[in-house]
Amino acid sequence: MKTVSALAAAADFHQRLEDNKRGLGRGVYSVCSAHPIVLEAAMLQAKDDDSPVIIESTSNQVDQFGGYTGMTPSQFVSYLNGIARSAGFPPERLLLGGDHLGPNVWQAEAAAEAMKKARDLVKAYVQAGYRKIHLDASMFCAGDAGDRRKPMPDTIVAERVVELCRVCEEVLPADTTEDSRPFYIIGTEVPVPGGAREQEAPLNPTAPEDIRETLEVTKKSFLNAGLEAAWERVLAVVAQPGVEFGDNQIFYYNREKAQALSGALEGERLVYEAHSTDYQTEKCLRELVEDHFCILKVGPWLTFAFREALFALAAMERELVRREEQSGLEEILEEVMNAAPNYWEKYYQGSDEERRFKRRFSFSDRSRYYWTNPRLKGAVEILLSNLSARKLPLSLISQYFNDQFMPVSEGLIRARPRDLLIAHVRGVLGVYARACKMQAPGNAGSPCPSAPNMVA
Repeated sequence: MKTVSALAAAADFHQRLEDNKRGLGRGVYSVCSAHPIVLEAAMLQAKDDDSPVIIESTSNQVDQFGGYTGMTPSQFVSYLNGIARSAGFPPERLLLGGDHLGPNVWQAEAAAEAMKKARDLVKAYVQAGYRKIHLDASMFCAGDAGDRRKPMPDTIVAERVVELCRVCEEVLPADTTEDSRPFYIIGTEVPVPGGAREQEAPLNPTAPEDIRETLEVTKKSFLNAGLEAAWERVLAVVAQPGVEFGDNQIFYYNREKAQALSGALEGERLVYEAHSTDYQTEKCLRELVEDHFCILKVGPWLTFAFREALFALAAMERELVRREEQSGLEEILEEVMNAAPNYWEKYYQGSDEERRFKRRFSFSDRSRYYWTNPRLKGAVEILLSNLSARKLPLSLISQYFNDQFMPVSEGLIRARPRDLLIAHVRGVLGVYARACKMQAPGNAGSPCPSAPNMVA
């Protein structure tokens, strides 16, 4: 099932990109998550801000075989529509994006087979109604020649991107209007998506000459393939502005270091898309937008906030509920992650105790892959049920949900566990909404604590 036409959401997106190029400091943020609480929080935030919301799924999360969520693109769209109905959010204000669409998941296969699956992937996304399509063929496949310590040559990347774009264009019905066609994001960030594994030195922004080379080579490939109209719908290029996070590190945006990159699109109609912007300060996010990193991607910070809130609720549960009736949420999370370590073991280094700490508190938040586990879902349900059956003392809300204490006291947030969960996630979303100038007049958003210039 497709969404209701998202023309209004797409029009708002285009207008914001145009305003950004004009120096008005407007941007958009894109939510990269499949968690229902996170998605509901994003829709409620957008509803209060009277704005559209961009929801993206990644190529490993949702694909034609189901991805790690078990959902195909059309199933994910139906899933989003269901959450929108429950949240009272108009589905026509949902703008759907596909992130890193290409051969990423099938890198271990020969290029011909990997690209065949990548073509089927983008076809499934476009047919499901996705409008914002990030085409990324920057990864080496099995048998590809070249030094894997260096980026894939732009010429090969561009050829494969064009191959994928052609499928996107050809799968559209013949009567598709120009303003209903997909628009494209090109380029990629370094390192891999989702946060650095271990990074000691701050990252350098993408070199301006590399951006110019990428644009020149890709444009030439589009035009040579007869995709001039599609090239006009390439709206942004992914670049590394020098922001990243690891287990206990955050590399904050340094606009002086990124000044040359910021100016590299002067005279171009394109803007930048910035990935891994999680955990940046509101000031840094605002500066990114002002410097034409107009599209800000956020994902792990939202599920990190969800996990924070669950741990806070578990602490309240220990104060209010008899031990034999408690959910055991934190212990079960540890057991579930150890029983299936494939999502975290190559990311978390160190001693057993260090790895245990990272499973619980790493900024990379690999725990986000486990909340669909039946045992863990059951523990969350018991936790919420236990606390829903009790009146939560304001003193405990102040202790464990300090940012929500005043809104609860003022009657703006109900003192219910699920409401506190959503409010805590919205604290992060509010930072992005303000940085992008997306909030409606008079909506102050949730309180946001200040952050230092560097955490390590």
